[in-house]
Amino acid sequence: MSDASTAAPADRTSSELDGRVALVTGGSRGIGKAICLALSARGAAIAVNYASNESAAREVCEQIAAAGGKAIAVGFDVSDPEAVDAGVKQVVAELGGLHILVNNAGISIDALLMRAKDEDWQRTVDVNLKGAFACSRACARHLLKARTAGRIINVSSVVGEQGNAGQAMYAASKAGLIGLTKSLAREFAGRGVTVNAVTPGFIETDMTDAALQGDARTALADSIPLKRIGRPEEVAACVAFLAEDGAAYVTGNVLRVNGGLYI
Repeated sequence: MSDASTAAPADRTSSELDGRVALVTGGSRGIGKAICLALSARGAAIAVNYASNESAAREVCEQIAAAGGKAIAVGFDVSDPEAVDAGVKQVVAELGGLHILVNNAGISIDALLMRAKDEDWQRTVDVNLKGAFACSRACARHLLKARTAGRIINVSSVVGEQGNAGQAMYAASKAGLIGLTKSLAREFAGRGVTVNAVTPGFIETDMTDAALQGDARTALADSIPLKRIGRPEEVAACVAFLAEDGAAYVTGNVLRVNGGLYI
């Protein structure tokens, strides 16, 4: 999920990613915004991708700049391969390279199977799975050039691992993202480029706030072993770890950030 959050400013926490450039798709809000701030706080220059909300993306850039970082807003629909190619070229031209790709952009269109529409299935797969494929392909040459600094981190979902009634389209696309992760990890390992996935559980975003109120929210929290809904910053911290040199021997893995909801 990638809705708005109230992430803290990207105050510098380390220089681990100095000199590196990260492209974060769906980076203008929610988990994506938190990832942008976390990577910037570790020294990376950030390309904040957005599909339609340019003002939100520019706000993230301004927040990063205010904390002493560097960021640009890059608008393109991840499901459009030509737009993706153009966007990646813009990132490399303006920021001088590309080392880290975070495939975070995603949508969820929920429906029981018998009521699911073909166009909703196609749009879900196009954004969540085809989008990650297109971005990975467009960035591959630059990431391979970066060698051991090269990273692809895919934001999947706990639903892609355990399934959920009424979310067959979303679950299938996110499960496919895990398969993509493992295949690309094998493909790129020879050049030292790592490919991993994180699978968030229920995370505090505008989307969860709108869908879960009162007793439903309490019941959900009670079903999670840690007894609470997660925060975008907790997902971002795991993404940042996978981007750093300390995770150079971690590839093809799925890092679960779900409070124990699925073990």
